[in-house]
Amino acid sequence: MEPKPQNLANHAKLDPPFHFMLLPILLVTLILTIVNVIRNYDALTPWILLLLALAVLLAGFKARIYPLKVQDRLIRMEERQRLHSLLGEPRSRIDGLTESQLVALRFASDAEIPSLVEKALSQNLSNKDIKKAISNWRPDYFRV
Repeated sequence: MEPKPQNLANHAKLDPPFHFMLLPILLVTLILTIVNVIRNYDALTPWILLLLALAVLLAGFKARIYPLKVQDRLIRMEERQRLHSLLGEPRSRIDGLTESQLVALRFASDAEIPSLVEKALSQNLSNKDIKKAISNWRPDYFRV
């Protein structure tokens, strides 16, 4: 089965086990531990449970964010290499693009790259502005 064509409206990806199971469970646990602290504020155990709930919530977010950061690093490397081969630009000019600009440019077709890079550098476009300016979307189905 061919994946659904990707575009600006549908390129963001939800991870169902994280967004619809783990996150709600962690938030309910946090709310229940806060209620427990309010009802039993003078006991030590509710405070310990609250600290544990906060630690697990933080660990859950970090477990989601770390792989995304690694992917962003790989995307930056791939896009710098792609831009260098497509544009023949000096490395210093390509290095003028921000991380978020490089990550957004991965969706642009090879034909659109020269004009988008110029606009991104001269107008300091945000990643959202770059994505909006793309007319021929190059999908990225491998994002976690």
